[in-house]
Amino acid sequence: MKKVTLLLFLLLPVAQVFSQTKPNIIFILTDDQRWDALGFAGNPIIQTPEMDRLAAEGTYFENAFVTTPICAASRASILTGLYERTHAYTFGQGNIKQPFIDQSYPMELRKGGYHTGFFGKFGVNYPGFSELFDQGEDYDRNGKHDDRRGYFFKTIRKDTVHLTRYTAQQAIDFIQNAPSEKPFMLSLSFSAPHAHDPAALQYFWSPEYDTMYQKTVIPDPIMASDAEFLAQPEYVRTGENRTRWHWRFDTPEKYQHSVKGYYRMISEVDTEIGKIRKALAEKGLAENTVIILMGDNGYFLGERQLAGKWLMYEPSLRVPLIVFDPRKAGGKRNTAYALNIDVPATILDLAGLPVPKTWQGISLLSSKLTARKEFVTEHLWQTPIIPPSEALRTERWKYFRYINDPSHEELYDLQLDSLEQNNLAKNPAYQSQLVALRKKLEKRTSKLISDKGRF
Repeated sequence: MKKVTLLLFLLLPVAQVFSQTKPNIIFILTDDQRWDALGFAGNPIIQTPEMDRLAAEGTYFENAFVTTPICAASRASILTGLYERTHAYTFGQGNIKQPFIDQSYPMELRKGGYHTGFFGKFGVNYPGFSELFDQGEDYDRNGKHDDRRGYFFKTIRKDTVHLTRYTAQQAIDFIQNAPSEKPFMLSLSFSAPHAHDPAALQYFWSPEYDTMYQKTVIPDPIMASDAEFLAQPEYVRTGENRTRWHWRFDTPEKYQHSVKGYYRMISEVDTEIGKIRKALAEKGLAENTVIILMGDNGYFLGERQLAGKWLMYEPSLRVPLIVFDPRKAGGKRNTAYALNIDVPATILDLAGLPVPKTWQGISLLSSKLTARKEFVTEHLWQTPIIPPSEALRTERWKYFRYINDPSHEELYDLQLDSLEQNNLAKNPAYQSQLVALRKKLEKRTSKLISDKGRF
């Protein structure tokens, strides 16, 4: 019997054998979803049953962070497996450089025999996008409109639909039409729950979500006193974090509208994930398709009287991260530090492909992940409205400073002060710790700069 089975296996076309032994992979990226905007993370209000199911049936990374808390640089890091300081891409920098694209995860997957697709917000300026994936469409909110049309401008047949619905339908169509002789890797980048910045109402969702959270009273944000706002340096108090706080949170009415809108948009993405999983099951692909879910950066929901991201505090840096592999036992929680730069290495690891030696991330499947005891995070964009900054986070400490004002330093003992309320930087008892972390950060960032020479 074994000989017959082996003979039948050998008679199969090579491409068919390949597709049966390699998993399909779907990578879902949300825009501005912070780590605790997820029921599975302990949020008692938000309704995310599909994301919770992925977490419960897969591996949930409790300590997931981005290495740069802004969409452009974070997405470039996910694409290339590199820190911002190495790939040097963010807003205002022109196109991402070709050598980094040449070793990006979509290029490596196509070389490895995968059928690839991308739908949604690419977020990285690259003129060759149409050649990067076998199928793809790059789109984001429509900035020409300062109302709901920012999100409602795509059509399915003759119906104008929300971008979330459109992106999910592109995924379903891709799955239904994927070639059977190859495994596929599909990247989905939802624009939700990003606010539509030009609009007075900021958040827009499909009408069927109007009643969701309608009778809920969202609790006031923590750490939102005048004292906690005034503790920030002047360039933060007058910067974009404060500007967007006025747009979204500066009255109780705005705050309730904005947080409910933010939650509704995440719940809408959640519903569409359920439809995508149903499409996988209907085509018989569910048992061989790995799903990865992540947010592109964290998000302030009024903490310190701020909005947006960009800064080195936990709400800005922490994101949800889930790896669901139906071929393996789930229900796992991983407490190791996981970073956005680890995602492309994980994708290639799942695909059985070699990870470029130049990449700076670690596969989330690797036992080496537990050896990571500290990491650098940075926001290097030089713009008047957002102060660039850099940080070192260890298991106990976080040290950060503003690049244009290195005299302003912040130091937090995260074991005793997880909310980062008590800045120890000027406390004489912690000066040796401050100096040691400052030197370590400088050493680590110098290494990231020298890594550019490898490209």
